Amino acid sequence: MTFRDTFLNPAAKMRGTFQGFPYPAVTETLCLAGVDFICADGEHSQFRGEALLNVLRAAQCRGGHVLVRVPDALPHLIAEVLDAGAAGVMVPRVSTPEEARRCVAASRYPPQGVRGVGPGRAAGYGYAIASLLEAPAPLIGIQIETMEALENLEEILATEGLDYIMIGPGDLGVALAASGSDLTLADAIARIVEVAKRLAVPCGVFSPDRATADADLDWAHFVVQGSDAMILSGAVRDQFA
Repeated sequence: MTFRDTFLNPAAKMRGTFQGFPYPAVTETLCLAGVDFICADGEHSQFRGEALLNVLRAAQCRGGHVLVRVPDALPHLIAEVLDAGAAGVMVPRVSTPEEARRCVAASRYPPQGVRGVGPGRAAGYGYAIASLLEAPAPLIGIQIETMEALENLEEILATEGLDYIMIGPGDLGVALAASGSDLTLADAIARIVEVAKRLAVPCGVFSPDRATADADLDWAHFVVQGSDAMILSGAVRDQFA
């Protein structure tokens, strides 16, 4: 079974973590520790160019799988990540069905999308382009974390080719507070989960710690549990505080 199949299998209950330190030794350590997947956080850290390539190489050496959260819903950022060999992409702050469709198109070759064929690492630097074209498509997912996304929820989740969504409770909570909405974060999450279930879209969530993740996995397909920085600081506090 491929990583794509496992990730999208609701029975798998995948548990990953964010990597914010863009260093291959961190990637190897997380893989050796047994995370199901890594989400390299290119929104809030520098996973571009050689740093991105080295992190993906490190994961491959240790049998790991990396999704990359790109900084924005721009086709060239999605293409860079996929050409480098990531297992998939997570796009933050997608708020309209048009944005969702552009994200999917940027991750798929014609006729399903507009991704260009190039001699990047994923294509064996040009020697494996034919194999890449025949391989299972990389994962493409978006984050629901704005008021506009809530308003457009059903249309966004109905996007053809969208593999998964992830709830960002931090940004979504800030958006709710800033809007003056009476809707609580718990109610907003419940609505997202209900629509995702009805439309059969795999839904994950950021969970800050193990206890929260365990509870979230009662309904979520997957969790991104904490981050490398959170795990490190928590371990240090346990040992020295």
